[in-house]
Amino acid sequence: MTDVNRPYVADKPPLVPTREELRARIPGWGADLDPKDRPSYPRERFDPAGTGAHWDFPDRQEETYPRERSIEHGILPPVFGTVAPLHGVSGLIRRAAYKRFSEARLAHWLLLIAGDRVEAAGAHLRSAISLHPDDLVTETGVRTESVGREAGALRSDRADTNHRWIDPLLVAGPWVVTGWIGWRILRSVLRR
Repeated sequence: MTDVNRPYVADKPPLVPTREELRARIPGWGADLDPKDRPSYPRERFDPAGTGAHWDFPDRQEETYPRERSIEHGILPPVFGTVAPLHGVSGLIRRAAYKRFSEARLAHWLLLIAGDRVEAAGAHLRSAISLHPDDLVTETGVRTESVGREAGALRSDRADTNHRWIDPLLVAGPWVVTGWIGWRILRSVLRR
């Protein structure tokens, strides 16, 4: 009966060995059973006076406007960021992600990414409309690679040399496509 799996046999499986049996069989087993022998023992002790904390639950930050929080959490943490409050269409998308979906769901993260892309598109549109549009060449870092560094980068083992050929397409591609679509729309409007 050696070829039969253990759960399908009628006899009782062997019990878990005792500490003494394990200590006799395995050299050094149970070396950290005594808390005083553990290097981390002082940290494992519960000593509220040793932490310096003067509260059971920290004072809560005032919530000046409704904050987004995961549906898994009953309350906001005691301190939270207020630097970039949600606004506009991207804020509506992000609020929907927090209000409707758990952080364990893909839809939650896809909505957050969509909100980020909408925010980026809005920033690009505001930049294009303003008198100071984005400078694609300098802001993408293309000019940082001088001729000498470029030659050295091609001879080196740098990881970014493998995908450098596609970087201009990824950076300039959306702008070229957007410009082409805009030109087609403008041309069709002018023909009418």
